[in-house]
Amino acid sequence: MTSSTLEALCAKPMTFMGVPYSHDLSQAKAAILGLPFDCGIHPFRVGARQGPRSIREQSRLIRAYNPEIADYNPMKRLGLVDCGDVNVTPGVINSAFVNIEAAMTEIVERGVIPITMGGDGSISHPQLRAVGRRYPNLAVIHLDSHTDTNPPVPESMHNAGTQFHYAATEKLVDTAATFHIGMRGTTTQPNGFPRTRALGYSHIITLNEMLERGIPDVLHQLQQALRGRPVYLCLDMDVFDPSCAPGVCAPSWGGMNAREGIMFLRGLSGLNIVAADVNTVSPPHDIQGMTAFLAAALIYEIQVLLCKHLGIDKPEMA
Repeated sequence: MTSSTLEALCAKPMTFMGVPYSHDLSQAKAAILGLPFDCGIHPFRVGARQGPRSIREQSRLIRAYNPEIADYNPMKRLGLVDCGDVNVTPGVINSAFVNIEAAMTEIVERGVIPITMGGDGSISHPQLRAVGRRYPNLAVIHLDSHTDTNPPVPESMHNAGTQFHYAATEKLVDTAATFHIGMRGTTTQPNGFPRTRALGYSHIITLNEMLERGIPDVLHQLQQALRGRPVYLCLDMDVFDPSCAPGVCAPSWGGMNAREGIMFLRGLSGLNIVAADVNTVSPPHDIQGMTAFLAAALIYEIQVLLCKHLGIDKPEMA
């Protein structure tokens, strides 16, 4: 049997929605990157390191065309490739962050938009280092049930709740133009919102506030504030209610439902999203892949957003 015959008979590596596995970014406008890392210090919910594989697996349920909003194949329009997973060892934080930052730098410096799959929330920190260096005055839309602005402590300098503390103190983002949206539930420390505001984050929109104002009003505020500037979209899956996203590291009741989340993303149309990060899918705590399936659907929606912004969203001709 020749090598070419063997290649024809064997399945390719599992990729997001079956897009090509490749590190050739010459024809790509966007690239998938897996970040199979968690700090390994959660009291009892360790497992987000397995998120990228589960999202890829569940992405097989997503089809290429949506005749209502995207009657075209967004993967083909974007030349989307799946670069695989960054080589990291969960729990070994410093070397993992170095590798994640280097891989992200390689993508963004070529003008390609990374769409990453975590991993716990800590993976946003090295990503923001790379993206913030490429795009000064970077704004962030952070969808989460927590602000993730916890101060580091000697026994835990990095964890899934410190990344936006570092984003502010290292001046990786424009804190005045960053929005933390969806906050709710309990935390381990007091003064969460005052501490967040003291770092320069002036926009904290709790889930209760968003529902009271209405999602369209919040989207209007984002469009007015962020249109025309580079935006990093950070989506922690625990912004969703555990009824539709049970497989996360820090679940909190009363979150967004799946439809609200999808409609929220669609309402970001027109913004210049230069990177997107979907994190905190924890397969050991998921139920029949529900959370990973929703994450895959949201990544599809992000692709559509990118196509619209790049003006490559015309329906295919019959």
